[in-house]
Amino acid sequence: MLNNHETLSFAYGDEVIEFEVNAKLGDSSKISIKVASDCKVQVFTPLDIEHTQLMNAVKKRSRWIYQQLCVFREQTQLITPRQYVSGESHYYLGKQYQLKVIESAKEIQGVKLLRGKLQVTLRKKEVQKVKDLLAQWYRVRAKDVFTKRITCMIDQALWVSATPSLRLLNMQTQWGNCSPTGMLTLNPYLVKAPTQCIDYVILHELCHLAEHNHSERFYYLMSQVMPDWEKRKNYLDGMAVRIFNDAI
Repeated sequence: MLNNHETLSFAYGDEVIEFEVNAKLGDSSKISIKVASDCKVQVFTPLDIEHTQLMNAVKKRSRWIYQQLCVFREQTQLITPRQYVSGESHYYLGKQYQLKVIESAKEIQGVKLLRGKLQVTLRKKEVQKVKDLLAQWYRVRAKDVFTKRITCMIDQALWVSATPSLRLLNMQTQWGNCSPTGMLTLNPYLVKAPTQCIDYVILHELCHLAEHNHSERFYYLMSQVMPDWEKRKNYLDGMAVRIFNDAI
């Protein structure tokens, strides 16, 4: 019998490709495969399937998996590193805003979302300073947005008796996590994603207060409170490369 979140691998040409086993929801015996933009391969399957049967099913789609990995790797390579100069576009709540950097000795240093642009005012144009000011602005906005969205999502999470404490933590591979004591940690980069994706991450973490592991019961609960969670997750996964490249 397979273990949930077990890591297995197969060879394709000269490359060894790893994938994570995830418990399949419901009574369907169909095996599904997903390749995320961060090149993580997930296989959703009933855990009582024979190991050989699973490996045969995965190998049948090995070419497709490899092609998807190549596409996402190429996208990562094509992304231009941030220069933090006027004209660049930066995400906020799923929309792109053009950056406008203004050098002024008189105006207060800071960031404003003004007339469809992210306006950064500073005394001297320095890349690191622009980056730092944007980081502070995103963090303030993230705390405000996340607090409001948690309040909304609590109404759907009937098993949560009290609003969890919120902590912001910059992470390179996670959107968030939730401790057994009810501390909700969210990545401030998440504020660059659409509200529907933020809600998905928050509700995902709140579900962990009821089900600590990614068990069938966990995914059943997710599907009950947010039937379209997979669509939201896939959209967020598709933005991940751009958001983390945009990471400050």
